[in-house]
Amino acid sequence: MSFIGKVIIITGASSGIGSATAIHFAKLGAKLSLCGRNKDNLEKVANECEKFGECKPLTIIAELTNECDSKNIVESTIRQFSKLDVLVNNAGILETGSIENTSLEQFDRIFNTNVRSVYYLTMLAVPHLIKTSGSIVNVSSVNGLRSFPGVLAYNMSKSSIDQFTRCVALELSSKKVRVNSVNPGVIVTELQKRGGLSEETYQKFLERSKETHALGRPGNPDEVAKTIAFLASDEASFITGANLPVDGGRHAMCPR
Repeated sequence: MSFIGKVIIITGASSGIGSATAIHFAKLGAKLSLCGRNKDNLEKVANECEKFGECKPLTIIAELTNECDSKNIVESTIRQFSKLDVLVNNAGILETGSIENTSLEQFDRIFNTNVRSVYYLTMLAVPHLIKTSGSIVNVSSVNGLRSFPGVLAYNMSKSSIDQFTRCVALELSSKKVRVNSVNPGVIVTELQKRGGLSEETYQKFLERSKETHALGRPGNPDEVAKTIAFLASDEASFITGANLPVDGGRHAMCPR
């Protein structure tokens, strides 16, 4: 699997799955456009990628809910590299809440980040991806495939991404652009703690993951990164419209 000469945009590249994906693509020879909100972390990731790639990645500080920032991501990438081959829509947020206590403000915040920004950035990127017969990989969640209480708006946002993936795959298939998603289970990143879990609660959550995942453990970002690279590569040339679980079998489980 090689991405030599390929240009890839990765959102949310400053940590977690995004940073692991950036480093993995760098090892495969890609030219990278890395987007994130944390400048220091993004630079650290870019420096790590530079150890493996032929050039240092382009780094773009961006708030994806800002339409001007989204435009800048695509325009800066094309200005730097003259083309785009792969878009990885990875950035997203998680917040807890049920129908009884999720405010409209929280609902809008989650959907603006997890759905609306993905829609808009993809819209901007598609004309360039059509020129290269490129590929899109969206980072969804097992929460888009299965129902869990207490994270209502997040679940809804990820099921929206899965439907978005399938619809856009059909719309762009005649133009040779493939569109897929990965649906991670619990992955050891900062996502849950940023979503409100204390360190103690998070450790209990990881311990519980040994029971809620068929393989008996949570996953790590590299496992998701490798799946993203596979779906973006020519190795997956006959795969489009797929929502691929990377979740240790969690999507297949049900209580007994």
